[in-house]
Amino acid sequence: MTLFLVGYMGSGKSVIGQKLAEVLNYDFIDFDAFIESKEESTISNIFDAKGEIYFRKAEHKYLDDVLATSHTVVSLGGGTPCYGNNMAKLLDANNAQTIYLKALIPSLSNRLFSEKAQRPLIAHITSKDNLNEFIGKHLFERAPFYEQAHITIKTDAKDVDEVVEELIAQLF
Repeated sequence: MTLFLVGYMGSGKSVIGQKLAEVLNYDFIDFDAFIESKEESTISNIFDAKGEIYFRKAEHKYLDDVLATSHTVVSLGGGTPCYGNNMAKLLDANNAQTIYLKALIPSLSNRLFSEKAQRPLIAHITSKDNLNEFIGKHLFERAPFYEQAHITIKTDAKDVDEVVEELIAQLF
């Protein structure tokens, strides 16, 4: 089985995914890093040079590669489930479980503000109020996709070990 972590940026997909893979003795794939490897470029450079539409098409294409894996935890990009019929593809896969790591706007904003320079979608935002507004708008658009996941785990006020423990209890 392959476990796909979905959720907004800053929800903990990468750090929780790594820990979950370690505990389950699964492989781990950070989907953004996977795309960077395939494209031989950073996500920021792909956005700058080729645009978001190109990136979303590449993301859709490479999703098939990770769907072919087994015993793997995949941390998807925040937008991956929301474009190109990707969420339907994940839900229809026989060997896949999708997990929504759900966090509230204040938690996401606190986590993201200090690292916004590394995140192309929010690099231009200069205040926490503007970031809260941006996240709120995005979550309104993206939540219907995330909420289709097989499992939802709330991550607010929990450490990584607590989330992984709760997730394993729901999976097995």
